[in-house]
Amino acid sequence: MASNNMQDIKRRIKSITSTEHITNAMKLVSAAKLRKAKAAFERTSKNFHFIIEAIESVFNNTGEVPEKYLQGNREIRTTCYIMVTSNKGLCGSFNSNIIKETEREISSDPEKPVLIAVGSRGRDYFEKRGHNIHSDYLSPPESITFLEAKEISKPAIEMYDSGEVDEVKLIYTSFISTLEQRARCVTLLPFHIEHDPEVIKHERQVEYEPSVEEVFNYLVPKYVEIKVYGAIVESATCEHAARRMAMENATDNAREMLDNLSLFYNRARQAAITDEIIEIVAGSEAQK
Repeated sequence: MASNNMQDIKRRIKSITSTEHITNAMKLVSAAKLRKAKAAFERTSKNFHFIIEAIESVFNNTGEVPEKYLQGNREIRTTCYIMVTSNKGLCGSFNSNIIKETEREISSDPEKPVLIAVGSRGRDYFEKRGHNIHSDYLSPPESITFLEAKEISKPAIEMYDSGEVDEVKLIYTSFISTLEQRARCVTLLPFHIEHDPEVIKHERQVEYEPSVEEVFNYLVPKYVEIKVYGAIVESATCEHAARRMAMENATDNAREMLDNLSLFYNRARQAAITDEIIEIVAGSEAQK
């Protein structure tokens, strides 16, 4: 009986040891990818911060923004969501947090929303539930270029300009630290303008060439494209951070299980030895 128990424990130890080797290897790979993705994110965010700040300054410091881009210009009924998830699992709650945030946003919509999915996890989830997936982009987030981000943003901008949707929102994972990531939803269109009182006070005059509308028709798509690309780069960093943490936890759990199983195995082996000694002693006494 003890022998059978020992064989079961040995099989479990062998299986969990293999799993521990895999999760540890995945942790090391994710750590290497995280370093690379984090460096790209820091470079991108540093450059994009100044560009976005400059564009937002133009929006906030002029009273001539075309009305179609301003909050309150139309009733919000149909919303387009650009949702950034991953193509792979084994990254903890990374994808589920984005899906929950998207579901929370969708639940308050009066009309059926339009979804643009970056990553297969979000697309598959909402597609199975009958939602309108306008387009999807399944390249690994860390390999998506700015030109691809432009293609991702293009249908959302066109639908907004044509009146097919009344609002464009971006749902992605914000990088707080290596140990913490948070799902975030930001409104890309229409804009909420906060006029700078200092600019109004000094009555700065700005002339736009060839026209105000032409300038903003150029700036608005650029603003959306930059925000989308920045979110994809940030989400890629968060994905690798979440996967590294998930694989580290899995490895630690596997090692803890191995320690417990080794203890059970040693106890079973000692019990088997004790049984054999008892049998030998009993046999010797029977011969006297």
